Amino acid sequence: MLTTAIQADITTLQVDAIVNAANSSLLGGGGVDGAIHRAAGPELLHECRLLGGCKTGDAKITGGYRLPARHIIHTVGPVWRNGENDEASLLAACYRHSLALAESVGAQTIAFPSISTGIYGYPITLAARIAVATVKACAGNAPGVQSVVFCCFSASDLELYTQVLHELAD
Repeated sequence: MLTTAIQADITTLQVDAIVNAANSSLLGGGGVDGAIHRAAGPELLHECRLLGGCKTGDAKITGGYRLPARHIIHTVGPVWRNGENDEASLLAACYRHSLALAESVGAQTIAFPSISTGIYGYPITLAARIAVATVKACAGNAPGVQSVVFCCFSASDLELYTQVLHELAD
């Protein structure tokens, strides 16, 4: 599985599935969640209303609607509470469940934002290590997924993800 990092707007990527760092209602919000909902159009909100929300660490899938991506995988990352409330395992579960859903719909390419590092306050250095390590550890469980892109918001985030990818290279 090829893993790379780029700085881009995740809503513009030509991949089979993008991952949405959603809130538990799945009904849109700020940050990447709001951007994805705005770009995908009102049909996404309608489908999300039918899903009944999502628990932290879990993931659900919808169509991509007006996005170049065919699918949106919505996952709810943990709110950072000083690392003392199982945040690391919940964050890793977001990546595992998202990859499993991508595999289940035949997605060969998937893009992840930096889950939980915005308003949820997860330290990006810790989150990037969990993201990369979990994706690499799950490669054998999602053999159809050929490419994973970590889509970074800023140049500093890209630099960090690139460094972690290099450090954790096979």
